[in-house]
Amino acid sequence: MKSNKQPTTAQSLGALLKSARDIMRKDKGLNGDLDRLPMLTWIMFLKFLDDLEIQREGETKLATKKFKPAIEPPYRWRDWAAKSDGITGDELLAFINNEETTLPNGEKGNGLFRYLRTLTSSNGDNRRDVIATVFRGVQNRMVSGYLLRDVINKLNGIHFTASDELHTLGALYESMLREMRDAAGDSGEFYTPRAVVRLMVAVTDPRLGETMLDPAAGTGGFLVETFNHLSKQVKTVADRKVLQEKSIFGCEAKTLPYLLCQMNLLLHGLDNPQIDPGNSLRFKLTDIGERDRVDVILTNPPFGGEEEKGIQGNFPEDKQTSETALLFLQLIMRKLRRQGGKARAAVVVPNGTLFGDGVCARIKEELLKEFNLHTIVRLPNGVFAPYTSIPTNLLFFDRTGPTREVWYYEQPLPEGRKNYTKTAPIQFEEFAPLIQWCCQPGAGTKREENERAWRVPVAELLATGCNLDRKNPRAKEDITHLPPAQLAQSILDKERRIADIVENIKGLLARTK
Repeated sequence: MKSNKQPTTAQSLGALLKSARDIMRKDKGLNGDLDRLPMLTWIMFLKFLDDLEIQREGETKLATKKFKPAIEPPYRWRDWAAKSDGITGDELLAFINNEETTLPNGEKGNGLFRYLRTLTSSNGDNRRDVIATVFRGVQNRMVSGYLLRDVINKLNGIHFTASDELHTLGALYESMLREMRDAAGDSGEFYTPRAVVRLMVAVTDPRLGETMLDPAAGTGGFLVETFNHLSKQVKTVADRKVLQEKSIFGCEAKTLPYLLCQMNLLLHGLDNPQIDPGNSLRFKLTDIGERDRVDVILTNPPFGGEEEKGIQGNFPEDKQTSETALLFLQLIMRKLRRQGGKARAAVVVPNGTLFGDGVCARIKEELLKEFNLHTIVRLPNGVFAPYTSIPTNLLFFDRTGPTREVWYYEQPLPEGRKNYTKTAPIQFEEFAPLIQWCCQPGAGTKREENERAWRVPVAELLATGCNLDRKNPRAKEDITHLPPAQLAQSILDKERRIADIVENIKGLLARTK
């Protein structure tokens, strides 16, 4: 259905959002972008849904079918928000916030948020469940109903009905997500660079008909990239149904990333995102059976965090730890489908996971003996800058059998570059040699060792306490240009590795006596 409204250009869209954020800065209830961006998101979410409903209603009428609205009057955007001289001030705040209020049509009824939170899919529209789940975690933090009306009037100028406008908004929305990532970085949240996401999806190559999971979905980067990847494989109406309903799953426990994830997926064309708003680690590991497993897992689990004793108790006694990344690694291993042997995963891990001992070593031993850890990609320093200087790696493993050897690939910095920055991040094109070298076994290309790639037999790794932190034997590390924090971290890493090697040698000597 063609919209008769003027297209929203990137320039005008950027100006609208900037104006809305400038208005928000005057409101006493908001404190920085961590408050402003969620407000913008839920308001745009409702505008987007209404534009989508109008478009679908027209398409349904053309097909002479009955239309089932996700949101009914007087709670639709067009009923209370679209008129610039509509309800405002305390009346607007009461309509949005209160459990019961006077509606725009003069009747008494549930407030907007209460109505949205109690929606169910009883009318056959699964989007209602999505909307209800989203708004259970949403709050209106603005305290001035007049400023809120000004913001709504600005955002009412965005139109979501044309594909070109959706593309424009998608690009701008991604820039908003980057700003959200900048703001969240101060709170210990580290999000995956788009280039790394694209690499991991390209290498694992999800196929239509397979199920894909991100148990730490964040704002949905892996899910969106997988959706785009699978969309290219759709040929029929049946394929489209499989993509929409049976392919992509996620989990995100934090309210703000969950809201952003839902908006992100809806914006990119997934009609009914299946995102669990709970903690992925809340289930007992032994209770996860084959019906709970998936074919592909792509994720960057949080690291450096700590989980409570109740969560740790869901894991085997000899592998319990407060370190979030190690708990997620165990969950990922458990969630990979056992039947068929084709299930595979790509996971971002910090350097500490590679050389860690104790519980960490026991988890890695299981990974090596029960899974095929075929590739470790060592990312260059600064890939996650400015959020963290911790060196990171990509683990690629599958269900084809136990590990026989681990291939390592050291991704270099571009020639002439000393590090990555927020304004000059890593680019997907830099991974072209890595993709050509081939991270996925069985792709028809025989791997060869070169100045960036080498392999280590699994027996050697097991004999050294499952220390996976192996340096490129053909490279000389140049630490002279590292920033002080990274230089200190590099020295600490070396000291830990030396201590690990000494302990391993002592253990070997003790066993030979």
